[in-house]
Amino acid sequence: MAKSIDIITRSEQETVDFARFIADQIKGDQVYLLQGTLGMGKSVFARAFIRQKVVADIDVPSPTFTLVQTYETNDNLIWHFDLYRVEAPEDVYEIGWEEALANGTLLIEWSEKLGNLIPQNVIDIRFETHHEDARKIIVTAPDEVIKILETSVHDR
Repeated sequence: MAKSIDIITRSEQETVDFARFIADQIKGDQVYLLQGTLGMGKSVFARAFIRQKVVADIDVPSPTFTLVQTYETNDNLIWHFDLYRVEAPEDVYEIGWEEALANGTLLIEWSEKLGNLIPQNVIDIRFETHHEDARKIIVTAPDEVIKILETSVHDR
């Protein structure tokens, strides 16, 4: 059963720190749905997550035009999807969707474009404006993930 928790970040660095925490603490292959309007922090989160898992100074370009980039880690493969330009959910099959689901961690920007192809047991991360420069990050995830995040919130 999924639960939700709100995380407030007051700077881009706090969003980066949150992504690094997630990358370090949430184990195994996962599907992360990154949702929010332009400029909310989806790409900042994805870039920090990938750098934490791969190499801190690796170039992580936005896959806006390629639609997907992959990164090898010691544990698995990270698939970074940007579905902003996808016109129909079925288009993801042309860019390795089935292979990604079978093999790796998925970071999916503009995941709402998947429609009914959204898998079960995902970690849904929604970025919203909070106050001025602050962001509210609403995470909906299985109980065990929320418990890890609650620890992070109490440590702040």
